[in-house]
Amino acid sequence: MQHWIICVILLFLVFCDVSTQRKKKTVQTLSRGWGDEITWVQTYEEGLSKAVESKKPLMVIHHLEDCPHSKALKKAFTEHQSIQRLAKSDFIMLNLVHETTDNNLAPDGYYVPRILFVDPSLTVRADIAGKYANRMYTYEPSDIDFLAENMMKAKILLKDEHENHDDL
Repeated sequence: MQHWIICVILLFLVFCDVSTQRKKKTVQTLSRGWGDEITWVQTYEEGLSKAVESKKPLMVIHHLEDCPHSKALKKAFTEHQSIQRLAKSDFIMLNLVHETTDNNLAPDGYYVPRILFVDPSLTVRADIAGKYANRMYTYEPSDIDFLAENMMKAKILLKDEHENHDDL
């Protein structure tokens, strides 16, 4: 009889542990794995509002959860300390798995991954592009340093334009 009680208790403990692990795995945060230390906005509209309010550029990452190119870029993005630091302190961050209604966020088509910057004047910065002529706003994991440079460029352009225009 004691063996049965011990077996039932052990099975109960194992079941509780497995169900707890499943709950942990299914919890979805706004980061979607792009950086849990970064503050992410939930919608494009919220991102635009916060960009205006904070006078920081909005960085929009279009991706798909099951896309191998998006997964590879996400891994490189999270491992790059400079990008994580910039994203955390100098940008309003949004990652989307669905397209927005703003066609300006797809200046050369709807593909993933795609990263665009929007300044606080609500202008999509089409001039800050990646390396590829056929997919201007995509980045490969090997381009991660170039993405960091483009983040700095977005930040510097904003600062330069802000100094030239006091209406920002």
